Amino acid sequence: MTDRAVLTDSRRLPGPNRLLERPGAVADVALPDADAEAIIRAWRRHVAAMLAAVGWDREEATVLRFPGGASLAITAPVDALYAATEVNEWAWAAALADAGAVDPDLPAPPALAPAAETLRAAIAAERNPALLAMMAAAHEHDVACVRDDRMVSVGLGSGSLSFPVDAIPGPSAVDWTRVHDVPVVLVTGLNGKTTTVRLVAAMARAAGRHTGWSCTEGVYVDGEPLGTGDFSGPEGARQVVRDPRVETAVLETARGGMLRRGLAIERADVAVVTNIATDHFGEFGVHDLAALTETKLVIARAIGPGGRLVLNAEDPHLTGAAASLRVPLAWFGIDPDGEVLSRAGAAGKQIATLHDTMLVLRRAAETIPLVPLAEVPIAFGGAARHNVANALAASLAAWCLGLPPEAIRAALRSFGRGHDENLGRTNLFDYRGARILLDYAHNPHGMDALAALARQLPAARRLVLIGQAGDRDDDAIRGLARSACAIRPDRVIIKEMTSYLRGRPEGQIPALMREELERDGIPAEAITVSEGELAGVEEALAWAQEGDLLVLTVHAERPAVLELLAASGATVVVTPSEAAPQSP
Repeated sequence: MTDRAVLTDSRRLPGPNRLLERPGAVADVALPDADAEAIIRAWRRHVAAMLAAVGWDREEATVLRFPGGASLAITAPVDALYAATEVNEWAWAAALADAGAVDPDLPAPPALAPAAETLRAAIAAERNPALLAMMAAAHEHDVACVRDDRMVSVGLGSGSLSFPVDAIPGPSAVDWTRVHDVPVVLVTGLNGKTTTVRLVAAMARAAGRHTGWSCTEGVYVDGEPLGTGDFSGPEGARQVVRDPRVETAVLETARGGMLRRGLAIERADVAVVTNIATDHFGEFGVHDLAALTETKLVIARAIGPGGRLVLNAEDPHLTGAAASLRVPLAWFGIDPDGEVLSRAGAAGKQIATLHDTMLVLRRAAETIPLVPLAEVPIAFGGAARHNVANALAASLAAWCLGLPPEAIRAALRSFGRGHDENLGRTNLFDYRGARILLDYAHNPHGMDALAALARQLPAARRLVLIGQAGDRDDDAIRGLARSACAIRPDRVIIKEMTSYLRGRPEGQIPALMREELERDGIPAEAITVSEGELAGVEEALAWAQEGDLLVLTVHAERPAVLELLAASGATVVVTPSEAAPQSP
C-alpha cells in the first residue's frame, strides 16, 4: 500500500481497450487510501476544465480504482494522443497541488490559461487531417485501417496498402478496388496461446491459404520468419496484416499489449480465449481474476455480427463473463457433458469437444468427426490434456473461420510430429535412454498442466528445472515452485534468470522457491541453484541416467539449450500418438 500519491505510468491508448470505448490516454497512479477520493475528485475537475479549454468538449473522463491506486483515462482525437497524455499529466499535477502534494517526477503545474495555450499548440502540431480522412474513407469502404507512428494501412494482408504517416495521400488517390480485408483470428488467454496460434495457422496453410502469424516466438509468413522474439503485441500483429502475401492472419494478442495500447487490429473474424488464471497481478491496474478476465475479453470488441468469440467452456471465469458479452459465441471443452457445453450445443451454437476419444465439431444436429486423440501428436495420446484443449480451441476457430474439415484434420495429424512447428512447447527428446520434456511453462497454471503430463510418463527418477521472472509477486513465485512439486521430483534445479530479474536482487527468487520446495517436502540436498538456464540444463544432463525423466522449463536461453541437446546426442522422440496407426 502506497503512502504517497505518484504517477506510475502515462501512455496513449490508440486501440480498443479496457478503459475507453474510443482512443485516448491514461495515467496510472499510486494513491494512499486516505487521500484517494479527494485527489480523484480534483483530477476530474481539472481535467474537465482543461478539456474545455483546449476545445475538446466532447471528450470524456473515466476512473478505474484498484488497490493502492487508479487509472485516470480520457478520450481524445486519435491524431492528438501524445498531447492527450500531457493534458492528463497536467490535471494530475494540478490535483496534487490542490491536496498540497507534489509528484517528484512532474514539474509544478502552470495555471489553467497558460497551460491550455501550450497544450493547444501541442495539439495543433500533432494533428494529422490526412490520417483522419483516410480513416473515414476506410470506414466508408468497410475495410480495416491500421495505424502506428510510422505507417497507416487500409485493408489487410493481400488487400492492404500502406503509406508513411507523414505522406498519406488523399482518399481519392487510392485505388479502392485493390483494397480488401483478409480473415483474421485473434488468440489470447493465460496459457496455450502460442500453440493455438501455430495450430490454427497450420490448418489455414493446409487449406491452401498463404498464412501469416505472430506469437511470443516471432512473426512468420508461410513458415518464413520475419522476426524472432516476443511479437505477441501490436508490432507483430501489424507486421502480419501489412504483408501483401498474407491471405489469413493469426495473431497472438497478449495481455500486456492490450493494457499498454489497446487492440492493434480492431476487426477480426474469430477471437479465441484459451483460459484465465492468476498471473501478472499488480500491473496496469490488474489485481484480481475479474480484472484479468475483463482485460482478456477486450478482444471481443473486434468481433462483428458475423464473427465468433471462441471460449473455453471449462473455465469458470469465462463462463461467468459470457452473459455480459454481446457477440456470437462458440465453445470448446473436453467434457461433452459439461453444463456450459451441453447448454451451448442444445442452443445450436458451434462447439468442439470429444466423443469417446474422437475430436468432433458440432452445430445443432450436425456432427463432424475429426481425428482420434491417438492421431494428434501434441495430445500425447490424451495425456497432455492442456494440448487436447488447445487442439479443440484451434479446430473450432478454424471451423468458425470457414476452413474445411479436411484441412483441420490434416493439421491435427501432422502438427507437432517434429519440434519445428511447436518449438519449446511440450517437446520430447531421448537422451541416452533418459527422456527430456522441454516446455515453456512459466506460471503455476502452466506448470500444473505440465506436471499432469509428466506424472503419466514412466520414469526411474524425475528432475525438474524451474525459474521465474522478477515481475511476479512472491505468491506467484512460490506457487510455481509448489506446482513443480506435483511432478514428484527427486531433484530440483532452480535457474537464476539474470536477464529477467526486473528489479529484484540476485538470489531472491531462488531463495523463495527453495523455501517453498522444502516446505512441500523436497529435501534440501535435492535442490541446487544454477547460474542461468543453460547451466541448469548442463547440470541436469550430467545427473541423468537411463530411465530418468528431465522436465526442463526453458525460456531465456532456448536456442542455446537446443544446440546443447543436439550436440549431446539428444533426439526427437516419437510420441505415443505418433506411433498410432493413421486412419485412411
